[in-house]
Amino acid sequence: MRTVTLPDGEQVPCLGQGTWMMGDRKDRRDGEIAALRAGIDLAMTLIDTAEMYGDGASETLIGEAIAGRRDEVFLVSKAYPQNASLARLARSCEASLERLGTDRLDLYLLHWRGNVPLDETVEALQALQRAGKIRHWGVSNLDTNDMEELVDAGGWSCVTDQILYNLTRRGPEHDLLPWLENHGMTVMAYSPVEQGLLIDNRKLAALASDLGVTPAQLALAWTLRKPGLIAIPKASTVEHVRENRTAADITLDEETLAQLDAAFAAPRERRPLEML
Repeated sequence: MRTVTLPDGEQVPCLGQGTWMMGDRKDRRDGEIAALRAGIDLAMTLIDTAEMYGDGASETLIGEAIAGRRDEVFLVSKAYPQNASLARLARSCEASLERLGTDRLDLYLLHWRGNVPLDETVEALQALQRAGKIRHWGVSNLDTNDMEELVDAGGWSCVTDQILYNLTRRGPEHDLLPWLENHGMTVMAYSPVEQGLLIDNRKLAALASDLGVTPAQLALAWTLRKPGLIAIPKASTVEHVRENRTAADITLDEETLAQLDAAFAAPRERRPLEML
């Protein structure tokens, strides 16, 4: 598995596992746990979740899946913006740790920007870091102007911005991706297959067929073409996990990239950051 290097030199896999809408249904629980464990076996050891996902159900599911294997996993969770204050973030983090069955998070993110001032959120995150509750911190769904404000608020130690980025959501390429690269921060792309909608795209399916891969694998390989970028697709079955894992080993040539650019053109002007 190729890796991405965090600002402090730590390496994480370029392809992880997302868990949005996992843990909500009892009839899918065993299969979802098996999928997460299979992903760990396949070196997809970065697992992303959030307190929002199923009101903690996703975190509880992950806690069961990683029991006995915690040290193999780079564990990421996210806090609601209303909980990102000095008064509330520590409690929110402790609740996530309890559900996950661990004593620390490898990466803790502000899920999206709310009404809490960024300098207060930075202070709260840094306090958790000093206390050993989290190892790294970052943000999610913050656009370029938000990132500028974050750094001005003392947030220079932010390690990543988790954003919506895929073939149909290329707006970040205009200024956000270059800004993050220039500031040494990684990009974590969620919904890299647009919640599965890209699978049914006829243009993508035709290109994938010519390459002998699935549309999902091609969409993931395109997202992973950029160094310093981590993709976190969700997979609820072992078969789907294995399909995703193969995408990390696909190298796209210039002709294929040009065909994808023609089919899914990047915007010519700046667009506000989209989010789901």
